[in-house]
Amino acid sequence: MKSPSEEDWTRLDKAVAGRVLRPGENGFGAVSMPFNRRFADTVPAGVVSVASVVDVQRAVVWARENGVGVAVRGGGHSYAGFSVGPGLVIDLGSLNTVSANASTGLVTAAGGASMSDVYAAIQPGEMAFALGNGASVGIGGLTLGGGVGATSRVHGITADALMATTLVTADGEVLRCSADENPDLFWACRGGGGGNFGVNVSFTFQAQPVSDCATYVLLWHIEDAEKVFSAVQETMRTAPDAFAARVGVSTTGPDSVVSCIGQHMGSAAALKEILDPILAVAEPFRTLINDRTYWQAKDDLLHETAAGAFACRTSVLTEPLPGDGIDAMLSLVRRWPGGGNPDGGGAALFSWGGAVNRVPAGDTAFPHRDAKFLLSMDTSWASNDSPAVVDANIGWLGELADTLAPYGNERSYLNFTDPDLKSWRTAYYGDNYARLAEIKRRIDPDGFFTFEQGIGS
Repeated sequence: MKSPSEEDWTRLDKAVAGRVLRPGENGFGAVSMPFNRRFADTVPAGVVSVASVVDVQRAVVWARENGVGVAVRGGGHSYAGFSVGPGLVIDLGSLNTVSANASTGLVTAAGGASMSDVYAAIQPGEMAFALGNGASVGIGGLTLGGGVGATSRVHGITADALMATTLVTADGEVLRCSADENPDLFWACRGGGGGNFGVNVSFTFQAQPVSDCATYVLLWHIEDAEKVFSAVQETMRTAPDAFAARVGVSTTGPDSVVSCIGQHMGSAAALKEILDPILAVAEPFRTLINDRTYWQAKDDLLHETAAGAFACRTSVLTEPLPGDGIDAMLSLVRRWPGGGNPDGGGAALFSWGGAVNRVPAGDTAFPHRDAKFLLSMDTSWASNDSPAVVDANIGWLGELADTLAPYGNERSYLNFTDPDLKSWRTAYYGDNYARLAEIKRRIDPDGFFTFEQGIGS
C-alpha cells in the first residue's frame, strides 16, 4: 500500500463535500476507533466522512489512483475490526436517511443508517421486518451478512426482506441491484458480507404490518443451567414460529447467571403456556412475562455491549445441543479465566428455524437455511488487562469452541465475524462460496476491495 503525500490528501479533501480527517485531528477518533477494542491498534491513514454518493465515488477513485486500500464503515460494529483499516476508511455515518411508505410497505435506508434510524422511520407506519437489537448497529452490515433477529422465525432474515440495493463499485460506477437488475450481485448482497463487492449506499426493504406481542425475561442460578438449556431446546421442537428464545449462561467470575429472553408474536397468556414446560423444570429467581406493543418489545430486547475488547466464536446447529454438550459447555464456563470487562464470558443458543428455514440455501448467499440454533460463545477483557489475561481469555474461548465443535457442522455466522476462524470460506458461506468468488472476480477483477476474510482473499 502506498503512502499518499499531503498534497494527495488535500486533493481528496477538496474533491468531496464531506470531511477528510487525519490522525491527531479533532473528531478522528470517533470515526476511526474499532467497536471491538481488541483491534484498537489499527489506525487508518485517513477517514473520509462522506456527505453523498458522489463523495463515495470520488473517494473510491482517489484511493485507486493513489494505491490506497479502503475499509467501509457503516455502523462500525465489525466484531473483527474490519470497519477500519490502515488505509482510507470510507465512513458512511452521515448517509443515514430512511424513508418508509406505509401504503406500500417499502422502506429505503441509506448505507450509513443505524437500527435507531430505521426504527424511527418505520414505527409511525406500524411496519417491520427482521432487524437487530443494538441501536447503533448499521443496517448495511446487518443486511449484507444475512441479519437474524428476534422476529426472524416469522419474518425471515433481514436480507430476505431486501428488494434492492445500490452500490458503488471498485471503478466508481453506481449500480442498482435487484431481482431484475444485476441479479447475481443482488444475490451476493443477501448474505455475502459487507465490503466485498463495493460500497452499498442504499437498501430498499419490503416491510410487513406489525402486531402486538409479549416479551419475557427468566433468570436462574447456574445450578439450574443443564435443566433449563434442555427444556428450552425441547420447547423449540414444537414451538410456533411466533415464539423466539435466547437461552444463555454468562459469568463475570464471582457471579454466574442463566437467562432465557425473547418474545412471542401473540399474547402473554399464550406465551405463558409455551414457557410452562421450561418454568416447570426449575423456578427462576426472576420472572417477567408481559403483553407489549411491537415497539415496547423492541425496547425490551435492546442490547448494548460494554466498551472494551472481546472475542466471539459461533457454531450453526441443525440439532439441539445434547446433554453431554451442555455439560461440557457449563464446565468450561465455570473455568472462565476472568477479566476487567463487565460483559464477562459465556455461551448462548439463539433460536433460528421457522421462516429462516423456508428459503432454499442457494436462493441467497446466506447458506444456513437448515439451522435450528446459533451457538454463540464469547469472552471479553478490559483495555488495561495484562497480556496474560488477554491470552488466557482467547485460549479459553478456543478451548470452548473446540470442545463444542463436534455438535455443529463446521459452520459459523458471518455477522459474528471471527478473525481467528481458519476455515471461514466454508464456515460462513458453505456451497455458496464458489459463486460468490466468481461474482467477485467479475465485479472487482483487481481485488480492490480486499481485507482479511474478504471474498477472493
